[in-house]
Order: sequence, then C-alpha cells, then structure tokens
Amino acid sequence: MIYRRVEDWDDAYANGPNIPGGDRWPGLWAEQAKAFRDKLSAKGRMKLDLPYGDLPRNRFDLFLPEGEPKGLVVFVHGGYWVRLDKSLWSHLAGGSLARGHAVAMPSYTLCPDIRISGIVTEVAAAIETAARMIGGPIHLAGHSAGGHLVSRMITTSAPLSQDVQRRIVSTVSISGLHDLRPLMNIAANADLKIDREEAMAESPALLEPMAGARLACWVGAGERAEFIRQNALLANIWTGFGAWTSAIEEPDRHHFNVIDGLADSDHALTRTLLTG
Repeated sequence: MIYRRVEDWDDAYANGPNIPGGDRWPGLWAEQAKAFRDKLSAKGRMKLDLPYGDLPRNRFDLFLPEGEPKGLVVFVHGGYWVRLDKSLWSHLAGGSLARGHAVAMPSYTLCPDIRISGIVTEVAAAIETAARMIGGPIHLAGHSAGGHLVSRMITTSAPLSQDVQRRIVSTVSISGLHDLRPLMNIAANADLKIDREEAMAESPALLEPMAGARLACWVGAGERAEFIRQNALLANIWTGFGAWTSAIEEPDRHHFNVIDGLADSDHALTRTLLTG
C-alpha cells in the first residue's frame, strides 16, 4: 500500500460526492428503519425514546429479541458528530436480534452544541443506562463517527464504570475515525472545533485500550483512502498494547452500504460483532 500526500482534506473525507448515487442516503436508511420499527411494534418488541440524560437528544431506542436476551448490543450512529440520529438505523438491529441479543441505539447531542469530548460522555451514559436494563455481555458497534465513539469506550480513560467496561466483550468500529488530528484540516471543523488538545485526548489511536480489549476494524474496500488508512491504523497500534485486533476490508462496499451486514444474522459483520 502506497499512501500519497493528501492535497485536499475535505475531499479525502467526503463520502457522498464520491459514491455513485450517493444522494440516495440517508433517505434509504430512513425507509428501511421505519419499516423495521413498524414490524417490531406489531410484536411489542421495542421501546422508543428511553432517557439516559436530561438533554433533548439524550434518548435511545431498545429493540428486544424473542425470549430472554443473551446480551446487549449498542450501535452508535455516525454523521461526523454534526448530523443524523437514532431513527435511521433501526433495521441494523435485525441481525443481532435474530441471534437473541437486545439492541440499543442512542442519539446524542450534536456539534457545535457540544464538543466531541462531551459526546463521548453522553454515549457512555447511554451504554450505562442500557446495561442496567439488559444483563449479560455487551457488544459495541459504531459507524464512522460512531466507530470513533465505540472505540473510545474501550480505552483506559473511557468514562464508563469498571463493571460495565468489564462486560464489553467485543467492539466493531465500522469505517471508524480513530485519529482526530487530520479532521482539524477539514471545513467541518468550524462546527467540530477539534483542537490539538482534544485530538490528543479523544483519539483512540493515541490512547491505550482497556485490558482484554477485542476490536475489529471494518471498512469497505471501496471507501476513501483515508477511511481505509484510519481503519488499519487503530488495529495496528492496539495490537502493540496486547489487544485482540483485526482489520477487515469488505469487498464491493462503500461508506454507506458497509453497515448493511448488521441487518443479516448470518453476515460476517454480525458474526464478528457477536464473538467473544
């Protein structure tokens, strides 16, 4: 792999303009998510807008399997920390539900109304709240900015209780942003307000994993080179700290459809998430 000097940082991290038909998303996600919720609502297997804090977006949806849950999956959405919410991803609970796990999907306050460090604290609170409701092992998954957030949860400085962190048996960062320093160069940083101090404190690639961390970094082989680089970066670095890591590039997938496997109980992405 030859890494070339980045001349245009905004283009390096721009997904929609570089995906044929990229304007279909997030509308496509919204349609799939609503259909999934309608189906589960008829079966009485979901609880929506559960509070985990006092702010308007401090809410999560909880989807329940048939019978007693084997454990808890928490999926954290992306959107560069500045857009989107939990309502777009409900269908991605399908694979884990079919395998007997409950799935929590939180929203969180968006930049510029909060710093990324504050979002980290909110996501931890969401996980803590869901963990009090569902017993057993915890599996974390996140996409893009959500990949950053779930990876951050398994660092030694994560704002999680020791009891909850010990229950986390696997984490999958999907197209995750693991080193925040390059994002200081993009126009969106006007809202993100990442400075060097926050980048050093909140980048999983610059932090140590918790003892026993098990992390899969998953990316589409057709994604922007920067996402593929960031994917390999964290798996490489954390192996040096004794974590169990892997870096997977899924063929024929781009940034928007790389998460689709979570809806399928037999897909390798779901099976990877539920290991441990």
